[in-house]
Amino acid sequence: MQIDRVELEPRTMLGVHERVKMADLTEYFGRAFEKSAAALAEQGLAPAGPPLALYHGMPTDTVDVTAGFPVAGAAHGSADVVVTELPAGEAITSIYTGPYDGMTRTYDQIAAWLQEQDLTTGADMWEEYLTGPDSDPDPATWQTRIVFPLA
Repeated sequence: MQIDRVELEPRTMLGVHERVKMADLTEYFGRAFEKSAAALAEQGLAPAGPPLALYHGMPTDTVDVTAGFPVAGAAHGSADVVVTELPAGEAITSIYTGPYDGMTRTYDQIAAWLQEQDLTTGADMWEEYLTGPDSDPDPATWQTRIVFPLA
């Protein structure tokens, strides 16, 4: 597994923010991405990158998450969607390839690497879904970029 240290540019995302039970994430993602895409279309905007999920704090059996799309240009929130700024600055990234339910090992490896490097992350992190079920039915080919901004 490769971990890269990168400099993030600030980005804006439009998405659906909820506290969701871990077991309900799949249903939530489908709904959140659909609502976010519809809100972008209503505003005459297109996604400026792959779908992503911004996790606020450490997940437990419940996850505080915003899922949607990065946008270029001015977007506005509504009762259904929020506009959130993704932080700029130093971060670490890694790309996981495989089905979503196999990501735990990658997260464990990232945590060990961060500890070895004596690095601390911020409160939020995100996953960018580079390829997934919409682009390829084979879960072994799905790619997710994991991003941890550093504190």
